[in-house]
Order: sequence, then C-alpha cells, then structure tokens
Amino acid sequence: MTARTGTRPSAPGTVLTGRDGELDRAARRALAGNWRLCATVPAAGLYPHQWSWDSAFIAIGLRHLSPVRAQRELESLFGAQWRDGRVPHIVFDPHVPADAYFPGPAFWQSATAPGAPGVPTSGIVQPPAHALAAWATFRADPEAARARGFLPRIYPRLVAWHRYLTTRRDLTGSGLMAIGHPWESGMDNSPAWDLPLSRVTPVPIGEFARRDLNHAAAAERPTDEDYGRYVRLARDYRDSGYADALRVHGFAVEDPMCNALLAAGEEALAAMAAELGQDPRPHLAAAERVTEALMSTLYDPEAGIFFPRDAHTGALIRSYSVGGLLPLIVPGLPVAAALVSTALGERFRLREACPLPSYDLTAADHDASRYWRGPGWVNTSWLFWHGLRLHGETTLADDLRGRLLERVRTAGFREYLDPLTGAGHGTDGFSWTAALTLDLLRAA
Repeated sequence: MTARTGTRPSAPGTVLTGRDGELDRAARRALAGNWRLCATVPAAGLYPHQWSWDSAFIAIGLRHLSPVRAQRELESLFGAQWRDGRVPHIVFDPHVPADAYFPGPAFWQSATAPGAPGVPTSGIVQPPAHALAAWATFRADPEAARARGFLPRIYPRLVAWHRYLTTRRDLTGSGLMAIGHPWESGMDNSPAWDLPLSRVTPVPIGEFARRDLNHAAAAERPTDEDYGRYVRLARDYRDSGYADALRVHGFAVEDPMCNALLAAGEEALAAMAAELGQDPRPHLAAAERVTEALMSTLYDPEAGIFFPRDAHTGALIRSYSVGGLLPLIVPGLPVAAALVSTALGERFRLREACPLPSYDLTAADHDASRYWRGPGWVNTSWLFWHGLRLHGETTLADDLRGRLLERVRTAGFREYLDPLTGAGHGTDGFSWTAALTLDLLRAA
C-alpha cells in the first residue's frame, strides 16, 4: 500500500452478508477482545502489551470500523516515542503484572534511559509500517481526521521516526537503515539471522525466565539458545545507553523489508505533506534514495530476490525469506516482475502456498510450524498482495486474497499458519490477522 494505491476505505457502517458477514463479525469480536482503553494488544496471553508494527496493521483494519479508533491506535503508540525519534517496539501497560512478559519493563530500564518517554517501553524498534497506516487511516475519513487534527499531530512524529532510521540507524553509510536485533526485523526467528547470530554468545537459560512458553508450544517457538542470544543483544544495547553504532550492535543487518517499508512510507509522508500544504518533494527524494540503495546494495539479479546484508562483514546473507520479496511494495520498483517470478517458483509457490511461506520451502531447514522458520503470516502476505496490486498483477492479487480469506475461515485468527496445509500455529485471536481480514474483505 502506498499513497497512490491500496484498499479503498469502506464506510464504517458497511454491512457484509453471508460468509463474509460471519467472518467480519468474528474479526470484530477478536479485535474488541484485545482492545485496551486506547490501544490493541496482539493477543491477550502471549502479547499483553502494545506492539509497534502490530498497531500499524491493526489501524489499517480498524479504519473500516472506526477511523477515530484507528487514529487513536497510532496516537497511543507515538505518544511513547523517544526524543531521538525512535518508536519503541513495545509500550508496556502498567496494569499488566510485571512478570507477565519477558523481557519486561524492569529489563529494558527505559525510565533511566536518556530521551525515553514517561511511560515504560522497550528500547529497540520494529519495521516502519506506520506512515502507510497513518495515511490509510486518514483516507478512511478525511473530515473526521481533519476535525481531530490527526495529520498535524502524527505527521511530525512520523518525520522524526524516519529521520532516526535514516540517520542514527544508517550504520554503514549505505543509505539503508540497519536493525540491531532480530526482534527489530519483525521476523524474529528467521533463518536469515542464523549466521550473524552465531557470533553472539547466548546468555545461559538459567539467567532469565521465558514467558512465551506459558502460552505456546516449545516446538513452535525459538530455541533456548537463540533466546539467550536475543537477551544478550538486548542487554548489551541497554547497557550502552541505547547508543547506535556498529561497535554497540553485535548483530547489525540491513534488511530488505524494513527498508522497503521505509521507502514506501516516504511516499505516504509525501502525500501527507501535500495535504498539510507542505512541500512533498523531500519525501519523494528520500523514497528514491532508499529505493536506489536497496537496488544497488541488496538485490541479486541472478537470484531474483533481495537479500539482507551483514553490516559487520558487508556480505549478503543468501537466505530466501519472504522479506526478500517485500520490496514489491515500493512504487516504481524496476525489478517487480522478477520478484513475482521468484514468488511463483518452487521456493515460495505463490499459486499454491497460503499464506506465503516465511522461508524457502525447498530448504533443508524449512520448518512449517516454528516461528518465522517456514510458517506463513497474514501480514507479510497482505504486504505482498498490495505489491501485486501496485504493479498491475491483479489476477494473482485476487487469487491470493481469496485463498487468504479461506485460510482464515478454516483456521481462525491464528498467529501463523502452515503455508501448505493451512494448519494454525502460535496463539489464537491474533489481532493483525483479524484486522487485515477486515481489510481483505473490503478489497475493491
């Protein structure tokens, strides 16, 4: 979705009937159950706080029900923005018991971090899907958004967020933002991170208590060893005062999906600037710079896909993950046809697999039930669906949309699914699955 394309927002009172109506009502119930005063948790048990890119996708669905509630979703998140512009990946709910999630507020110690907000948060970030969500939310009801002053308040915060990513997180001078933790990728446990993670010494399991295994099977979650590496990276970053430099980030990767969202987000910011009577050209220029850096640095023409790059070694990480396909969301991407061709091939099997697998179906270490190591997620397939529409692949887009809705009808609002059988995995009642179902149901 960009400033020039995307699902047309339906009137909040639009009534769907038949099977679509049943699915619509179920999605509404799931989102209502996860609503907490001014924001939506991803899932009540496993994820009891507000997550950053989850709220972006949730707002895109909520705009069809209540554009004002969608605005509040984003405003709540950006109310916890740090002074340097970063948007934390978790905003902690003080009403939730401190031991309900690890790492919790006591681990991150944001209260003593320079520039942190007055509410407890984590110190790392997540993919920048927010400008796309904010513009879609505005378009759902421009009159209500103008009456509330939504864009005048959210736009400068989005600008500061993108500035943080393009300055503080450009760790190599390549023009690309880098992630400093697998959690920042949104695709936490992807095999793409195995090589750079192998250099990180894990914290022994006895030094921390995992809470995720209280809500999900161990076979579907990261291993204890990988979780120990995640804790090590987060602790080192915290102890540095959340400073951004290669010497601080033991793991530093330039990720295709994150940078594609940044480029597409700049297009959305350009549309916001024009709406506010400001010059959109700086945002369009920024989108072009990031796109050019993506093409020159991360694209492999022989493979027909984008690969992440290890910022410490400068080497591409040749792991076929769905993130390498998602630059398809960038307007004017010159290699869109090649990405579609790769998606249709045996590694992703676009015409058959649904949702798109998070990782290469032909790889020996593909695992269709373990977190980001093979299962499909509705949000990444939703992004690819919008990319298909953006680049004129309407037949493929319509087919993917129909199959996604059938998967959800059968499995429910699961966190992730087996891309070939459709079996549900992870937690149930997952908010972005429900929210993006609302959007898919209203696609035109």
